[in-house]
Amino acid sequence: MSDGFRYTSDERLPVEVLVFDVAPEHVAEFLTVDHEVWTLGEAFIDGADHIPFLSKEVWLDDAHPGRITLTFVWESLDSWQQVGETTLQEALQARFDERFTHPVTLVRAYHEDSNYGIHRWSRFERTD
Repeated sequence: MSDGFRYTSDERLPVEVLVFDVAPEHVAEFLTVDHEVWTLGEAFIDGADHIPFLSKEVWLDDAHPGRITLTFVWESLDSWQQVGETTLQEALQARFDERFTHPVTLVRAYHEDSNYGIHRWSRFERTD
């Protein structure tokens, strides 16, 4: 459609939602290190010919300073599981821990609660 929006449905794309708490004064540092280590590390894994996720969004909650929600939309469950390979995840976690030395609490991993069943079915978005 060319009316300034696009609607897409029947996608069935796997979604990963992670919620973390950090001290409010360390949010900016967390976001920088998360992007440099996790986002880029998972986007450009060795041997991959493309980025395995379609998007990653970062949400902050003004009502809960220090609460950070990371939301990935993966191209497929297979791509997500390849990135979830233990050796890669351990290497990225070690790199993150080396750079971000403050306490981090994983509050919730919604995809684990639903056995990886959360998926994006539709999108309505502006195109202008």
